[in-house]
Amino acid sequence: MAEVVKKPLKITETVLRDAHQSLIATRMTTEQMLPIVDKMDKVGYYAVECWGGATFDASLRFLKEDPWDRLRKLRDGFKNTKLQMLFRGQNILGYRPYADDVVEYFVQKSIANGIDIIRIFDCLNDLRNLQTAVSACNKEKGHAQVALSYTLGDAYTLDYWTDMAKRVEDMGADSVCIKDMAGLLVPQKADELVRAIKEVIDIPLELHTHYTSGVASMTYMKAVEAGCDIIDTAMSPFALGTSQPATEVMVEAFKGTEFDTGLDQNKLAEIADYFRPMREEALESGLMNPKVLGVNIKTLLYQVPGGMLSNLISQLKEQGKEDKYEEVLAEVPRVRKDLGEPPLVTPSSQIVGTQAVFNVLMGERYKVATKETKDVLLGKYGQTVKPFNPEVVDKVLGDEKKNAITCRPADLLEPELDKIEAEMKQWKQQDEDVLSYALFPQVATEFFKYREAQQKKVDATIADTKNGAYPV
Repeated sequence: MAEVVKKPLKITETVLRDAHQSLIATRMTTEQMLPIVDKMDKVGYYAVECWGGATFDASLRFLKEDPWDRLRKLRDGFKNTKLQMLFRGQNILGYRPYADDVVEYFVQKSIANGIDIIRIFDCLNDLRNLQTAVSACNKEKGHAQVALSYTLGDAYTLDYWTDMAKRVEDMGADSVCIKDMAGLLVPQKADELVRAIKEVIDIPLELHTHYTSGVASMTYMKAVEAGCDIIDTAMSPFALGTSQPATEVMVEAFKGTEFDTGLDQNKLAEIADYFRPMREEALESGLMNPKVLGVNIKTLLYQVPGGMLSNLISQLKEQGKEDKYEEVLAEVPRVRKDLGEPPLVTPSSQIVGTQAVFNVLMGERYKVATKETKDVLLGKYGQTVKPFNPEVVDKVLGDEKKNAITCRPADLLEPELDKIEAEMKQWKQQDEDVLSYALFPQVATEFFKYREAQQKKVDATIADTKNGAYPV
């Protein structure tokens, strides 16, 4: 009998970032994370995703924590495991495109403070919006992973995905990730997609999905059998629903096969025991809504990510127009088509969703267009894969359409670091503060004021000035 060639599957653990972002609005504190880091570090994960995405904003805004301080503390604790972050291309972790000097500086500081792998994506899959971040990551000797935002539609053929994956490899990415933020990738399609991409690239392929539509575990199984190298999973107390499949379940599913991860279920069980009371507490306090734990197959019908569904409901509630929910859901794919069929992920999902609400409530399509809808049509977010609906362009932009741009949006931005630093220098206690302020000027200023007030109350003998940690 021929010897079975072992190709152990690698696991990226999301419990410290996407899992709590998806289920409890990114409210896990650094203090809740640190006690379990030592055990997590001994598991043998490929990487732990612990930073970026919404964690930066939520730390400053709601938890009154310095995200850079969190990163340094996690780096101190994880001695054997790579740390990974999520990065929105030219938008970094904010909601607008930043000048190249800010993007480069942010990448440099993220790696200097302990990040190993930067997962970089763009809501339109416009590769021009990724190049600066990828090159900066290469320069700092970090691992640049480019994530392609997965979606469905006429334009998104197997040829489209393989061409994109090849171009991503050519631009200097160290690995490719298929980012299925809405749980749209079904098992059979995953098999085809992974096989096709693995034929054209020589770098590792990772798959990231959400359990929203209920198929994610099956999708992972088919993808791994087709040659996918790494999957993203979450510890069971923060798995399923709008989060990822459970780590322990996937480890068990591949046990004894050629893809056996080799991870120890006893170690994983101890970690799960640590997070379980947090889950109970989040359910009791209402921070975790049981609605996000169910299966919502409508995501496949309307291609609307879980977080976007709840946004639409709350927008309609405010107007007392909940009876229009089905109408708005049916309008979403139409607006998406008008706007060049972009993937629906932050911020394109919010833009399309809000416009769909306006179209339905006004009783006339595009009678009112949001500033963001105009900006998409003006090319300010980048290039969509399909052209815009010309009638919609005429109606929304009128004469303004002559101002539309076709270049990379960041090419129009002057370097802005020095100006930002001058604006906030009274608050600066560490270089990284400049970046916190660049991304979220108001929120960061509030946080700096809070930090200053706390420092005045502190006993100088216990202040840890080296790490900028000031126990109160």
